[in-house]
Amino acid sequence: MNKSDLVDAVASSADMSKSQAGNAVDAVLDGISGALSNGDSVALVGFGTFSVRHRAAREGRNPQTGASMHISASNVPGFKAGKALKDAVKAGNPA
Repeated sequence: MNKSDLVDAVASSADMSKSQAGNAVDAVLDGISGALSNGDSVALVGFGTFSVRHRAAREGRNPQTGASMHISASNVPGFKAGKALKDAVKAGNPA
């Protein structure tokens, strides 16, 4: 599912136009992005938690040359699925 598929699903589920659903999806994504850029986390009960994770500096290798290189520390977005989401996925795909 891509963004346009998600907009279509929101529009049909919430009985609104595609442009309104597109604006709603954009607003949610902008809200999550804004919170993460401020260093906050976003918890959606039953769905999951978006958070900022710190990745420490480390030494890596250039795969083309094999030369050692320094990789700087950075902050990266992370997601931890909630129990309801895990259960829904598990029910849809029996192991």
